[in-house]
Amino acid sequence: MAVGILLVGGLGTRLMPLTRDTPKPMLPIAGLPVTEHQLIAAKRAGVTTIVLATSYLSQIFTPYFGDGSKWGMDIRYAAEETPLGTGGAIKNAVAALNLGTVSDEPIVIFNGDILSSHNLQKQIQEHIAHKADVTLHLTHVKDARAYGCVPVDENGRVTAFLEKMENPITNTINAGSYVFHPAIIDTIPESTVVSVERDVFPALVSAGKKIYGYIEDSYWLDIGTPRALLAGSKHFVGAEFKASSTAVIASSAQLRDGTSVGDRCTVGENAVISGSIISADAVIGAGSVITDSYVARDSHIAPNSKINGSYYSNELISTLNL
Repeated sequence: MAVGILLVGGLGTRLMPLTRDTPKPMLPIAGLPVTEHQLIAAKRAGVTTIVLATSYLSQIFTPYFGDGSKWGMDIRYAAEETPLGTGGAIKNAVAALNLGTVSDEPIVIFNGDILSSHNLQKQIQEHIAHKADVTLHLTHVKDARAYGCVPVDENGRVTAFLEKMENPITNTINAGSYVFHPAIIDTIPESTVVSVERDVFPALVSAGKKIYGYIEDSYWLDIGTPRALLAGSKHFVGAEFKASSTAVIASSAQLRDGTSVGDRCTVGENAVISGSIISADAVIGAGSVITDSYVARDSHIAPNSKINGSYYSNELISTLNL
């Protein structure tokens, strides 16, 4: 058994203006919020009790997820009044799990801006088998210069956490999913800004704690930019399109290239939408052509509009950094 903490408090600065009214983890990927994809993956691995560690626009999460019963989960909430970093958020959230003082139950930590199809259940099993203090999901990338890298020894034990460098010594990077022994969280100070990546993990390695890497090169994506968000949605949708059962789509409309259409949307006659995310309750006018764009919730797009590589809402249209 394991319990979880999902870190969903980030500002999503690189995703502005998409995150102006919607927290990054609630942006839609293939018609579902990123957080919902993560909860489904957590439950598949046996995690049925999870705390959403919220901060920015925290009030958005509870109406959607409630107590988690819709997903067969026990979902709880821990809001930060001011952002505390990843470590501080974990410390703030762990009390909601009510683990007691002698628990050995693994705690799975998810970053709210990471989509991964790795075998989380196996990661948890390896953590238990190693009697580890922390087990991180690690993945390989072609070019690690944009990331800090995480070398491991022949037994899979992490030997260092290295900052970004021009010539990385390995292409193995931190993929953002962790399994903690509860005692490690006890060492994080309360109500303090702490980063697990920059503060906690390097200190644990220096102290000789048992920090292991679970290496798996499955699908992995940091959704921190509009380009990545659209790419993630296309990946989950596939070559054609996905539309909510409550969407009304004209028979002459053409939807393709991984387009997703949210709840209660209306797509008019002869509209052509490719590679785009259409959020809930949007109305797409007849004859409109929308390409590689993000249409915000409740947007009304006039007939025969041409939108390419843009963010569109009723109040704002801006070019995405694609």
